[in-house]
Amino acid sequence: MIESKIKQTVRDVKDFPKPGIIFKDITPILKEPLLCAEIVEALASQLINIQIDVVAGIESRGFLFGPSLAQRLNVPFVPIRKAGKLPYKTIRESYDLEYGSAVIECHKDALLTGQRVLIHDDLLATGGTVVAASKLIMQLGASVSAYSFIIALDFLNGRDRLKSYSDQIYSLASY
Repeated sequence: MIESKIKQTVRDVKDFPKPGIIFKDITPILKEPLLCAEIVEALASQLINIQIDVVAGIESRGFLFGPSLAQRLNVPFVPIRKAGKLPYKTIRESYDLEYGSAVIECHKDALLTGQRVLIHDDLLATGGTVVAASKLIMQLGASVSAYSFIIALDFLNGRDRLKSYSDQIYSLASY
């Protein structure tokens, strides 16, 4: 089962990025090409009945599997980046994290009005970053079709924050 493979491979890093946080590090997965391929297939299979025109990945770990997932779904990939990283005209959204605040951006021409977007990231925690990404997508006249994550930290209730944008929330491993 994919969930047990992910859980066996993910590394817990205590007190990162600050004391009291146990960071779920997915980088050991990247050493396992077969597991990476299984993850992309498992993510894609969860989305088989969802209409998706674009995959939007959130910096930076959403870039690890987001482009492969977009390729597998045969749709474009759009990066959502930290402020100041994109070269063209952007829109931005501020948000709070479990351990601070941040700003994300996307290009003003990243999406077309009416496009249906899958937002992908490696992990769903409290949902702050993903809500901000959802707001960016809506600012551009597109809609959120679904969310996909490798890991969901269900005890932080991030899914509850996303449901007003889309109730199609998928993950491969839950803690």
